[in-house]
Amino acid sequence: MVAPRALGILLLLHLASGEEDSTPKYEEPRNVCQGFTNMNSYEDFDLNRTAGCFSKCTRSQEKLCHLGNLQRYWLNFETYLVERNQMDTLNTSFLTAFVKSINTNVSEDLYFSLTPSQIPKQVTKDEHQHPDRVRLPKSLFGSLKSSGPMVRLGIIVLDIGPGNVFKGSLLSREDGSRVLNNRIVGLTLGHINVTELAEPLEITFSHQYQPPNMNLSCEFWDATKGDWSSKGCSTEVGVLRTVCRCDHLTFFALLLRPILDEVTVRALIHISQAGCGTSMIFLAFTIVLYVVLRFSRQRFKSEDAPKIHVALSISLFLLNLAFFLNVGQRLKGSNAACWARGAVFHYFLLCAFTWMGLEAFHLYLLVIKVFNTYFSHYFLKLSLMGWVLPALIVIGTGIANSYGPYCIRDEKNVITLELCWFREKTALYVTVYGYCLIIFLFSAVILSLVSWKIFTLSSATAGKEKGQHWKGVLTLLGLSCLVGLPWGLALLTSLGQFTAYVFALFTSLQGVFIFCWFIVLYCPSQSTVTSSSGTARVDHAQTVSHE
Repeated sequence: MVAPRALGILLLLHLASGEEDSTPKYEEPRNVCQGFTNMNSYEDFDLNRTAGCFSKCTRSQEKLCHLGNLQRYWLNFETYLVERNQMDTLNTSFLTAFVKSINTNVSEDLYFSLTPSQIPKQVTKDEHQHPDRVRLPKSLFGSLKSSGPMVRLGIIVLDIGPGNVFKGSLLSREDGSRVLNNRIVGLTLGHINVTELAEPLEITFSHQYQPPNMNLSCEFWDATKGDWSSKGCSTEVGVLRTVCRCDHLTFFALLLRPILDEVTVRALIHISQAGCGTSMIFLAFTIVLYVVLRFSRQRFKSEDAPKIHVALSISLFLLNLAFFLNVGQRLKGSNAACWARGAVFHYFLLCAFTWMGLEAFHLYLLVIKVFNTYFSHYFLKLSLMGWVLPALIVIGTGIANSYGPYCIRDEKNVITLELCWFREKTALYVTVYGYCLIIFLFSAVILSLVSWKIFTLSSATAGKEKGQHWKGVLTLLGLSCLVGLPWGLALLTSLGQFTAYVFALFTSLQGVFIFCWFIVLYCPSQSTVTSSSGTARVDHAQTVSHE
C-alpha cells in the first residue's frame, strides 16, 4: 500500500513540475517585450516576435513591456544591418530596408525614395514621381573620406504601430498626438557617427491636409533621453507635404501634436470668461438703452437699424449665457441634458452669426443699393431669418444625433475643458465652420464695398472738413464689430498662440464694442451732431417697413 501511494505522490509532483515548465511558453511574449530574450538576435523569427510588441505594448499593458529595451533593440538593429548583415534589401509587413555602398567621392547629391510599402531605392531628383524621399548632400560623403573610399549606407522605414514604442512622453492617441502614419525613418552609416553636418539632409513626408489646431514638427529619436527631440532639425510645413532638414543621422519622424498647451488653454478660457461676462453687462445696457430711447424718441419706433442692433445684442447675450452655463456645468447630468445644452449653445451661436450677416445685408441696402430699398414687413422677415433658420439647422443636427460630450486636451493629454458640444465632426464642419465661413465672407465683401464708398466720399469732401479719414477708419471699425469681422481671426489662430489670444479677446468683447457704437450713434453730444459727416451718419439712413 505504501508503494502505490508513493507512486501517486511522485506522479502528482511530476505533473506539477510539468505545469511549471510549461509556464514560460505563456510568458514568452512578455519576455520578448521586456527585451531580455533576444536583445542581439536579428533573425526573421526574432524580428517578427519583437515587432509584435508594437501593438501589444499599449497603455493598459505597460507593465509587461520595457520600452527602453525595445527601442534600443531597433536602434542596434539599424547598426547591425549595415555592419554585419549580408542582404542589401529587407521587406516585411512592418519594416523595409535598403543597404548600399556609397563612394565618398560622389559628385552629386543622392536621392532615395521612401514610398510606403515599398523598399527604399535610389532615385532621380524628380520630386513628382517620388513625393516621399530623402536627399543626402554630397558634402556628407565628402567629409567621410578618412573612413575609406566606400561607406555603407542603411535606410530603414519602420512601422511602429499603435502602441507606445517610440512614442515618447508627450505623444498620446487620445488628444490626436501621434507619429505621422506611425512611420519612422532611420538613416545610418553603421558605427560612423555623423553629427553637425555643414549641409543638412532633407526628408520629405507627404500627408493629407492637417487641421489648423495641429502642429507638424520634424524630430529625431534621442537615444540618451529616450524621447523625441527637435534639436538640429528644422521644419518646412506645406499643405500636402513637409520637408525636414537635420544635421545628423538617426531615426526621424514627423510628429503631430496639438498647438495649445495646458497653460495656454486655461489662459484662453479665463480671457473668454472675463470677456463674455463684461460683454453680457454691456449688452444688457444696450438693450435697456434701446427700450428707453424707444419710449422717449418717436423715430425709434420706425427705424429698423436700432432694432437689428438690439436683435444682435440679444443673440450675443444669450450666446454668452449659454457659454457660461455649458462651461460651468461641464459634463454633469444625463446624456439627454448634455444633448440639450449642446443644442442650445449651437442655436445661439448660429443666431448670433445670422444677425451679423443681417447687419451686413442691411448695411448693403443703406450704403450700396440706397434706392428702392422698401420692403413690406422688413424687420419681421429679418426676424424670421435670424431666429427660425438657426432653429431649423439645429433640429436637423439634433435628428442626426450629433450633440454630445466634447473634451479639449493639451499636449500632455490632460483634459483642460469639458463641455457639451458636437460628437460628430462632419456636422461640426458643415453647420458651424461652413455656415460661419459663408457669413464671414459675405460680411467681408459688404464691408469692402462700404469702405470704398466711405473713402470715396472722404476724398470728395477733404477740402471742406478735416479729419475725414480718421472718421472713416473709426466708422469702419465700428461696422466691422457689427458684422462680426473679428471672428475671422479664427482663420489665423493656426499661426501661433498670439493670434489665439487676440481672437479670444476681440470676440469675447464684441458686446462692449456694440454698446460703444450704439452710444456714439444714438446718444451724440451737441458738438458731434453739428460736426458729423456723411461717414458718421451711415447708420442713420432709414429703411422703413410697415409691419
